[in-house]
Amino acid sequence: MLAELPASTAPERDLATINTQTRRLIEYSLGVACALAVWCAWVDVLPALGSINMKTGMTTVVSVTEEVELPNGGKRLEVTGQLRDIRLADLLLAAIVLATTIIAAKNIPGLLEMAILQHLPFDAGARYAVATVCRYVITVVGLLLCCGALGVGWSQVQLLVAAMSLGLGFGLQEIFANFVSGLIILFERPVRVGDVITIDSITGVVSRIRMRATTIIDGDRKELIIPNKEFITGRVLNWTLTDPVNRVVVKVGVAYGSDTQRAAEILLRLAKSHPNVLDDPPPGVSLESFGDSALNFALRCFLPNMDGRGTVIHELHMAIDREFRAAGIEIAFPQQDIHVRSLDIQLPMFKRPSPAATRPGRACPKWPSVCQVGNCAAGATAGLSSSAQTRVDKATRAPTE
Repeated sequence: MLAELPASTAPERDLATINTQTRRLIEYSLGVACALAVWCAWVDVLPALGSINMKTGMTTVVSVTEEVELPNGGKRLEVTGQLRDIRLADLLLAAIVLATTIIAAKNIPGLLEMAILQHLPFDAGARYAVATVCRYVITVVGLLLCCGALGVGWSQVQLLVAAMSLGLGFGLQEIFANFVSGLIILFERPVRVGDVITIDSITGVVSRIRMRATTIIDGDRKELIIPNKEFITGRVLNWTLTDPVNRVVVKVGVAYGSDTQRAAEILLRLAKSHPNVLDDPPPGVSLESFGDSALNFALRCFLPNMDGRGTVIHELHMAIDREFRAAGIEIAFPQQDIHVRSLDIQLPMFKRPSPAATRPGRACPKWPSVCQVGNCAAGATAGLSSSAQTRVDKATRAPTE
C-alpha cells in the first residue's frame, strides 16, 4: 500500500516565481543598456573612459585566414596563427558576457513561460524540459562567446579537452554518466516532473530534474536525491507515465461457514458506492483461495489518479468492517488448535523391583541398618553402575529420607 503522497498532478504555473525571474532579466538588461549608453555618451568627453582600450600585457593566439599567392599566379586560403594583445575592453566584454550567461541561465524559465510556453499546449513536464534544455544551451553558448572575447579558440583548448576526456574516462565517469542520463530523461521523458514513481522500494513524486540528480518527495515530505543514472540503467515503476488511472486491491478473509455470496455482494456494493472509484473499468470481487483460517476475497477497483489513494483504501476498509459486522459476517483471523494428550509411560528408574530383589531377609545395599526388606528404590537399583546409582539417589533421596 502506498502512503499518502504529495499531489501527483502536474504543478501549476508559479506566477510569483515567473514574475521574479522576468523582472530580474528586465532589470539586468536595462542596467547593461544604461551603462553602455552612458559610456558612449561620455567617452569623447572624459578621456579616462577611453582607457579601456589599453593593453593588459596578456597576449593570445588567434587564427587568421589569409590569401597566399602561388608561384603559378593562383591564390589559396591559409589559416595562420597571429599574436594579439588582450585589451581591457576584451576583459570587460568577457565579464559582461559571463554575467549575462549566468543571469539568463537562472531566469530564462520565467521569460519562456511568459512569452512562448504559456501559449503552447504543453504540460508542466514538457515546459520544464524545454526550459532546462534552453538553460543548458545558453550556458554552452555563453561560455563559447566568453572564450571568443578573450581570443581563446579551439586550437588553445585542444589539450584541455583531451585532458578532460581522459578525466571523464577515469575519475569523472560517474558524473558524466549522470549528466548524459539527465539529458536522456529530459528528451526521452520516461520520468517527468509531477510523476509518481517507485524506485528501489521508494515511492514519491518527482519535483526536480537536475544536471546530476533527480529529486523526489516521498509520503513523509522528505526529499530524496537519486542519481540520474539509476533511472536509465535501473528498474523504475512510473505510476502516471501514460495513464494516471491506477488499481486498488483490498484483500479480506471471512470465516468458514459465512455466506460467501452475501460477502461478495457487500464488497461490490461498497466499491460502486464510493465517489472516487471509477465505473469504467468496473470494480470486481473474486474468491481467491481457501486459506488455512479464512476464505480469502479480493476487491479490485480503479481510481482516476494517485491523489488520495491512501484515503480511499482507508475508507473502503472502514466500510467493509462496518457492513460485515451489520451482516453478521465474521472477518477471520489466524487460528490454531492445540491438542494435549496424556501418555501412561513409566520411567525405568521408577519401576517396581522384581520379586527376587524384594524377598524378606535380604539387607538393603543402601541402608542395611534401616531397611531389611529391600523393596525401596535403593534396593531396586543395587545392580546399577555408580553413575546411574548417583542419579537414582538424587531422585529418591527426598521421598526416602
